[in-house]
Amino acid sequence: MIFLDPKKPLHTCIKKECNTCELKNKINCHFNIKQLISFLVFAFPPFIIGGIGIWFFYPLFIIPWIALIISYFGFIEIRVMCSHCPHYAEPEIKSLKCWANYGSPKIWKYRPGPMSLNEKIIFYLGLILIIIYPYIFILLSYNFIIMIIYTAFTFISLFMLHAFLCTKCMNFACPFNKVDKNTRKKFMDINPVIKQAWDHKK
Repeated sequence: MIFLDPKKPLHTCIKKECNTCELKNKINCHFNIKQLISFLVFAFPPFIIGGIGIWFFYPLFIIPWIALIISYFGFIEIRVMCSHCPHYAEPEIKSLKCWANYGSPKIWKYRPGPMSLNEKIIFYLGLILIIIYPYIFILLSYNFIIMIIYTAFTFISLFMLHAFLCTKCMNFACPFNKVDKNTRKKFMDINPVIKQAWDHKK
């Protein structure tokens, strides 16, 4: 299975079909190859440039960074953030079929509701560590051109993701989620399990 059936409502949803849903164009309940490509185009440039900066200092230092990236995005982030997403609740998939963490294994329990304070701390610390790591070696090699390019593309990447993908993401637990309150309410009304979990945490 490449992606979930776009005509089939989410496991948490009480709707019988998706075609008549008023949220169809406001929330990405289902994902597709276009969204995945957009994410890769937005997200990958900083990693490529950061890797080049590390390579100029000492190529082998890329290995710990790659290991950190894989362990964080493939396992840690899945636990603290993705396990709160309705997509994670889909019983028919063993790995995620979303644009952000496509292919990551579902080894954690589904946790509807908001992230805890500890989860948010781990989430942010992991991201900060991944972003800062290349800076150490870029500065040590005095490669200020790479540093400027890396910084620029990091901000551009975050802005593009925030502006074009986070505005329709159904994982309201994510700190970067930008779905408006009215759309969130309508989504929760047709996903009572999620609504109950959020109301319980208030």
